[in-house]
Amino acid sequence: MTRYRESVRSMLKERILDAAYEQVAAGGWDRLRMTHVAATAGVSRQTVYTEYGSKTALGEALMLREVERFLLGIQEELLARPGDLRAAVVAAVGYTLRSAADNPLLKAILTSARGAQDDLLALLTTRSEPVLDIATAMLTEYAKGAWHTVDPESRALAVEAVVRLTVSHIVQPTTPVEPTAERIAEITVRVAGI
Repeated sequence: MTRYRESVRSMLKERILDAAYEQVAAGGWDRLRMTHVAATAGVSRQTVYTEYGSKTALGEALMLREVERFLLGIQEELLARPGDLRAAVVAAVGYTLRSAADNPLLKAILTSARGAQDDLLALLTTRSEPVLDIATAMLTEYAKGAWHTVDPESRALAVEAVVRLTVSHIVQPTTPVEPTAERIAEITVRVAGI
């Protein structure tokens, strides 16, 4: 019975996140209302609050789900190029920047009203620890195996550089995707000492 309850609760949470995604993509984060999320998900407002507690917590869960999706794609790009650090970074960063540019949720976050008390953009900037931690942990695990000849400190610095630079270019792109990916890969290779 416990597995069944967990499965039902997981599906409920996903349905709420899907509804929140739809609402944010359509109207932006600042216009999202828990009542609208509940109606779209087909549940009560209280159910949304029971599952997530607050609009901010719902936003964090929504961002973490998107990050998880990004990371699966990034992992595929990295694993397809196990012996070539530079090519792996170019492919992974390129994938990330292209996906971010096409993501309706991310577009809504980046164009939302800045400075609001519950600004979702803060999850990518000032309160980005969960996002950065997940991305860094995933890339660190990959790097341990793929970049085993790089000393651990240089490897850690290279991972941090690629993650932070990529997030920076998601939030504030300055050049097209391909040259940006090439530049981040060059920085990563130099930091890693390869």
